[in-house]
This record gives sequence, C-alpha cells and structure tokens, in this order.
Amino acid sequence: MPVLFVGHGSPMNAIADSEFSRTWVGVGVSLPRPRAILCVSAHWETAGTQVTAMEQPPTIHDFRGFPEALSAFVYPAPGSPALAQRVCELLTDQDIRTDHERGLDHGAWSVLCRLFPHADVPVVQLSLDRTRDTAWHFALGAALKPLRDEGVLVIGSGNIVHNLHTLIWQDSAFDWAVAFDSAIRTRILARDFESVIRYETLAPAAHEAVPTREHFLPLLYVLGMADPQDRIEFFCEQVTLGSISMRSVKVG
Repeated sequence: MPVLFVGHGSPMNAIADSEFSRTWVGVGVSLPRPRAILCVSAHWETAGTQVTAMEQPPTIHDFRGFPEALSAFVYPAPGSPALAQRVCELLTDQDIRTDHERGLDHGAWSVLCRLFPHADVPVVQLSLDRTRDTAWHFALGAALKPLRDEGVLVIGSGNIVHNLHTLIWQDSAFDWAVAFDSAIRTRILARDFESVIRYETLAPAAHEAVPTREHFLPLLYVLGMADPQDRIEFFCEQVTLGSISMRSVKVG
C-alpha cells in the first residue's frame, strides 16, 4: 500500500466544495482499496501511545465556531480491534495501550470522508505521544512499515505549516510560510529525512511555521514508512490563509 500525509486544514473541507476536497476525492479514487486504515492525526495527543480498539468509533466534533451542519456530520466507519492488536504487536517495546472510548477526530474524518465517502473501510487511530522527540516519532513510523504489506493504508493528517496566530482569512501566503514549506518539499524529494526530523534548523522562520509540533509530527510517521524505491508525489501544494500549508504527500 502507499502511505499518505494529508494537509487537512479547515474541517470545513469535509462538507464544503473546495479545490482541496475535490483533490482528495480524486486521490481516493486512485488508491488501491485498503483492508483497513490507520490514521495518525494531529488532534490526538497523549502521554504514551494509544490506539483505538472499538468496533464502532464515534465521530468526535472537536472544534467550535463552525456551522451546525459540520457539528452534525457523522462518519460511521467501523473500527478494527484486529488492526489495533496488530499495531500493539508491532510496537511491543513501546508504552502502548488500547483505547475503547475515544472515536475519530476531525483530523481523521474530515479527510477520510472525501477519500472513502462510503465509510466502508475500518479505521483505527494512533495517538501522538507528546513526551517524545521528533526522531522517536519517525522511528515509530518505521516500525509500522509491515502494515503496508498487509493491506493497511496509513494516513498522517496534519499540516507542514500551521500557525493559527498569524492566520488571515485570505487565499494568500506569507513569504516565510512558503519558504518553510518549500524547504520541507526539497528535503523530502532528496530523501533527506534527517533534515525533516530536525526541521527547526531548516529556515529562519521554522518556529513561526511550526509553533507547536502536533500538526507536523504525522508527516514523520509517513516518511518513516518510506522505502528507498518508493515514488514520492505531492498534491494540494498550496499555502493558504497566510500560514496554513495544505501540501500533501503520497509515498509509493
């Protein structure tokens, strides 16, 4: 299976027609059908690693200030306790626990409802351990690589540039945001993943582009699962709202 990092941006992409949501639909059509999906979302941070293991994960509306239609949206994909157990087997040397209460957050379902609109592929979420460094997250992605040969589609959902404090309601981009996004693109194409792990050193505005790590970390899981022979492609390569990169990556 390929591996995807999707710049998810606004949760409105789940219900509004946009260039991003239309592109996600096209990507979904092009993918081989997965047996199940493992999603690493920016919106689930924990101390230690957790994986959802319920049969029917609820849809979490973890936002405010959006239209009622978004708060009423439901993505009724089944869960997969079997995939959750397999993830635990691959990460036996880590502090990992199964979660039987938390459902799918908007970092997962706002993307999945476009990629797989029939909600008929089982979905499991993996949390981000906020206590670990970037190299650890990359290595955890590498440990999950066997899932690719088992029919599991792994999706990282976040944003390479994500600064809500500098956001503007215009389809434009700050120069520093474009520069950082471009620097990451260049390093990914060169397969210089070590530099991506040490993103703070890549551009003068790195701390503006990534003021907190949670939206950047899902990218490292995806890069950690890459094989040397994998083709790397980008889609939705736009920086918008001043400081939100929608750049998305397909590996394999």
